[in-house]
Amino acid sequence: MLTTRQVDAYHALTVVAPGIAERFRPGHFVSVAVGGSGTSMLTRRAFSVHDVKPDYGGTVEFVFAVNGPGTAWLAERRARDTLDLVGPLGRPFPLPRDPVTCVMVGDEYGSAVLFAVADALQRRGCRVDFVLGGATAGRVFGAMRARRMAETTTLTTGDGSLGMRGGVTDVLPGVIADVRADAVYASGPMETLRGVTAVAVEFDIPVQAAVEERMACGIGVCMTCVLPVIGDDGITRMVRSCVEGPVFRGERVRFDDVGTIPFDAFGAPGGGSRNAG
Repeated sequence: MLTTRQVDAYHALTVVAPGIAERFRPGHFVSVAVGGSGTSMLTRRAFSVHDVKPDYGGTVEFVFAVNGPGTAWLAERRARDTLDLVGPLGRPFPLPRDPVTCVMVGDEYGSAVLFAVADALQRRGCRVDFVLGGATAGRVFGAMRARRMAETTTLTTGDGSLGMRGGVTDVLPGVIADVRADAVYASGPMETLRGVTAVAVEFDIPVQAAVEERMACGIGVCMTCVLPVIGDDGITRMVRSCVEGPVFRGERVRFDDVGTIPFDAFGAPGGGSRNAG
């Protein structure tokens, strides 16, 4: 059983999945088979979980934009259709032990994953402030909910149709300074995460980033979602977003090298393994 609803430019799909709902932690994602039983679309699609509720035995909601045939098929699902879901998958957001001030930065539908994290932070006594952005007003996800739950909410749009004109990274330094933030939680396109991480590093505060990489299997087998990430030992390794992520410490992800295998990565052709000693 499922329900679908349109949320501005996006689709929100809620599925009854008590097993997933019970084990869910903020930052987890689900892997969904698309196209039906006779489809040629063999790879699954990964979606961050927006909301989990105990209603109807346990429901799971995820948000997506229609970007191709797989998501177009999902957008056409109706009540009583069934979906093949696997989850919860991945590594969730780590939460601070003590009450601190946290800025949640979301771009486009990447914002969806941050609301469950914000709830968990507030339950621990943390202050939460939101910075949300999108290309247009219809592509900013969750502005009303953010305003209800956060101390402050700053909105940006590329065309200036809502909030400040520009991107989330344009306003983030001012927000961090104003609220004296201790940590940043971010989700959105890789380019946004790269910019958000640069700002957090400048302020010398930690940033937890949920990366958006294509994940065909969601369980670490297919290797489509590998990223260059610097380990605790200072060595860069190609790690799988779906298993070691999707949440990483932003400063550990080599955003400039995403899509490549850096020459100094462990096991890379041409010397990475030698450098690792």
